[in-house]
This record gives sequence, C-alpha cells and structure tokens, in this order.
Amino acid sequence: MESDAGHDALVSALPDTEKGSIQSIDRAAAVLALLDQDTRRLSPVIVADRLGLNRTTAHRYLQSLQNAGFLDAGYGLGPIFDQLSALISGRQQILSVAPDIMRQLSDATGSTCVLSVLGRAGAVVTLVEEASRGTIVLTVKVGTNLEVRAAQSRVLLAFQSDPDVVTRAHAALAPAEARAEAAELARVRRERIAWGELGRIGLSSVAAPVFGAHDIQAAIALIGTSTVLSAEEPGAEKVRLLRASAERLTALLAPWGDETTRNP
Repeated sequence: MESDAGHDALVSALPDTEKGSIQSIDRAAAVLALLDQDTRRLSPVIVADRLGLNRTTAHRYLQSLQNAGFLDAGYGLGPIFDQLSALISGRQQILSVAPDIMRQLSDATGSTCVLSVLGRAGAVVTLVEEASRGTIVLTVKVGTNLEVRAAQSRVLLAFQSDPDVVTRAHAALAPAEARAEAAELARVRRERIAWGELGRIGLSSVAAPVFGAHDIQAAIALIGTSTVLSAEEPGAEKVRLLRASAERLTALLAPWGDETTRNP
C-alpha cells in the first residue's frame, strides 16, 4: 500500500496559508497549476519532479483528474475547462448585448427589466434596467440571490440539462412543495414563460429563457405591480414584448444554435 509521503510532499509545496483548507482540493489545484503557456500537457515525470512526489503518486493524481474531467486523455486541459470557458464567454457576450434590448423592453412596457443567470441555488440578478417613467419604480439590486419560486429561477431551472442542479436548488423544500415545483417547471418548459410565486401581495414578475448555442444562458424578466402585470393575461402585450426580447437575445447569442436546445 502506498504511503502518505507523496501526499505530504505535495501539501508542503503549497503556501502555509492554504494548508488549513481541504487537502484534496489543494493537491488537485497544485497539479493543475503546473499547466501554463510552456507546459500544455502534464506527465507523471513533470508532476513528480516539480511537486516532489514519487511517480506512482503523481500518476494517480493525473488519472483522478482525468476521470473527473479536469484533464483529457493526454493530460492536457479537459472538458470541464471547455465547459467553463464556454460559460464565461457566453456570459461576457450576453452582458455586452443585453443592456440595449433590456432598455428598449423597459421603455416599451414601462416596467423594470431584469436579467439573471443561474447561481448555486437559483437565479442571481446580473443586470437591471429600471423603468424610466412613472412615480413608483420597482427594482432589485444586482447580485441579489432570488428564491427558487421567483420567475427567473424557475426559467433557469426548467431548462437545465443536469437534474442534480434542480435537486440541489429544491433541497430545502418539503416533499410536497418539491413535487409542486417540479410540475411548475414542466409547465414552464411547455409554455417557455414563468411567473413568480413569492407570496408578496401586489407584486408580480414574469420571465422568459435566453439560450446560447447549447444551453440556457440567462432569464430575462419584467417586474411590476399585479394590476399591470398579471398572470391571468398570458397573451398581454407586455408578455409578448418580453418573449420577443428573449428571442432577440437568443438570436444574437446562438445564431447557429442547436434547435433541439432552443426549441425543446
């Protein structure tokens, strides 16, 4: 059985300030940090020499990182990095093209427009365009974590390809609540529109999905009072304009996107 000498050597190669954190993450990070402009692929020899490990231990680390998707078959950057790179690129793109469309939507509807992306357990507000007219303006702070029953959370969860994401987001719900929410997400997938259910009298929100080339990228929403933004009128002009804005963003982000993703 292999000793822990190699593990200890790897930890000793880390800064003292990091030794109190989870060792397995520290070790994986130390190995991955060896990849740079000059070292595009790793090997047991490289890892062993640079981190003071024996080659058997170095090989085991490389295999574990490969199995987890961090490295490919040749110990270069693996599919997880491709996924993260695409996510970052998609978010940067949407942050550049969304404000103009959101401003137009807000002006046309007289409502505050909000764009959110998926966080750990629901939507996270990323952009806000406040209504430019009216004596009362409803808004939400950028960075706000929205509840799972918020319209934008429902949209983002409804079109997730990984069921574990939904399970994690609904973990705090009672079984009956989780079943009801699952049924609501199924409705959102059919209708491609979501209404919020936050129990706040007088307020309403409605959201639509924005897709990238292969997956949902964001949710765009309108917030307002229930008298001017009602779930009882799904064909109302404001909802029509919201759908049209979501489609415009999708066309800009995924002009050659997978039709099965954009039209599930």
